[in-house]
Amino acid sequence: MYLVTVLGNLLIILAISSDQHLHTPMYFFLANLSLVDICFTSTTIPKMLVNIQTQRKTISYTGCITQIYFLVLFAVLDFCLLTVMAYDRFVAICHPLHYMVIVNPRLCGLLVLMSWIMSILNSLLHCLLALRLSFCTNLEIPHFICELNQMIQLACSDTFLNNMVMYFAAVLLGVGSFLGILFSYSKIVSCIRGMSSSQGKYKAFSTCASHISVVLLFYCTVLGVYLGSAAIQSSHSTETASVMYIVVAPMLNPFIYSLRNKDIKQALKTFFVKETASRPAVLRLKTYHRWQRSKSQSQT
Repeated sequence: MYLVTVLGNLLIILAISSDQHLHTPMYFFLANLSLVDICFTSTTIPKMLVNIQTQRKTISYTGCITQIYFLVLFAVLDFCLLTVMAYDRFVAICHPLHYMVIVNPRLCGLLVLMSWIMSILNSLLHCLLALRLSFCTNLEIPHFICELNQMIQLACSDTFLNNMVMYFAAVLLGVGSFLGILFSYSKIVSCIRGMSSSQGKYKAFSTCASHISVVLLFYCTVLGVYLGSAAIQSSHSTETASVMYIVVAPMLNPFIYSLRNKDIKQALKTFFVKETASRPAVLRLKTYHRWQRSKSQSQT
């Protein structure tokens, strides 16, 4: 599953970067989302695979803090990029004539940069607050990864400030980004309803279908982790939900975007055709040079 996730998202990035027709704001954000999904999965899965291979289930304190930092960083980046992509679809459908003026390259770079800055600062704040906590030696985390809420629950010192900051950040970044997506799509729905052409309605909806699927998949799995762990208090159910949003959601994203997107499928087809077409020419060239060399040697 990890290899499928990495290869699938890498193919999306290669298809977008190799095709000039896909150098648009929508695919720029999609390439960034694919990169974040690779990093998000790589934060936890390689360590888990090493533990399975070596039959060891230990992690150092520094390693746990580092894993929490990158896990929170890329999770928040996913939230931010999905919100930015919803805004991009809103401008493309509701203001098509001014789309390239509003969503210009400078704004695209600024939106991605602000997403990175907010995610880095948020993750850094959580880790700095976690460093002030005191723990007993040889703790056992009932999970296959180091998650922030699991670590806070195992602390021996007062965790009131950590819990307050964690829930405040979850509401501000998680719920806030979800409300931003809902607002964008409420405007999109009102614009689609105002269209007279049924073909225009279908085309507008088809451009949003992949993004809606990814948003529902990511948010439902994340909510399943925290609501499920709060209600059931079962480590097994929490681990299952974590696998869904850490592994399954990033793995399915390339399939969702490539299967429903003709441009991505065409770019991937062109990319592979170029790769396969360029190889035989090199082989023939080498064969020709060898034939010329052998012919000259036989004449001498």
